[in-house]
Amino acid sequence: MAAAQRTNAYQREVAERNVEAILDAVEELLQSQGQANISAVAAQAGVSRVTVYAHFPTWAALLEAAVERAVRRTMTALQAVHPEDGSPVEALDRMLAATWQHLARYRAMAAAVAELLSPEAVTRTHQAAHHTIGALLARGQADGSFRTDLPAEWLVTASIALVHACSDGVRAGQIEEHDAAGILTISVRDLFTGTRPRAEPAMRNTEPAISQDAAGQATAQQPDTDRRPVHGAPASGRRRPGRQ
Repeated sequence: MAAAQRTNAYQREVAERNVEAILDAVEELLQSQGQANISAVAAQAGVSRVTVYAHFPTWAALLEAAVERAVRRTMTALQAVHPEDGSPVEALDRMLAATWQHLARYRAMAAAVAELLSPEAVTRTHQAAHHTIGALLARGQADGSFRTDLPAEWLVTASIALVHACSDGVRAGQIEEHDAAGILTISVRDLFTGTRPRAEPAMRNTEPAISQDAAGQATAQQPDTDRRPVHGAPASGRRRPGRQ
């Protein structure tokens, strides 16, 4: 019985070690070559193709597992900036700066995700991000720092989409690398805090008012601003004195 337990524990340890080596190989190949396949991953990890398929039956399943691990590691790294401390807006800025710095190593993977993973798979792989960002969003909504007029889940999803859009922009040469972090921070901060349109100044009424005279006829009255006497003209109700 004890021998069997030791054997099972050893097999689990070997399997876990193989999985980590396989996922490491995916990251390394995507970063160095921009692409990968099962055969290349097996060679890079030092395992057989059979071993790779035993854990990941398809390339999509393997890529999904690699992305999920990358997101989980990124969210773990964000805990170093203590998103629970300080104002929610300041914590958001710190999280975005750390996210962008950590995301640099995964840009090649992000490109593969955009091409190969379905939206459903992307959502599954980003559960850790949804949880971490959602917790900060809830804290900011509770103290009035963040908007509440849009669904929380939508705000979290949109913020993650902005991170990927910024990464795509840098990769396509549309955004300069040194500008990316600032652009991302402003975009997500504005998304979370919301913008309120300025109240338009009240318009002064310049239309003539309609009243009725003693005979019941409708007559137009000019606005009060037009009733002031013109300089040099007699005031209303006064007669110009005649010559003697």
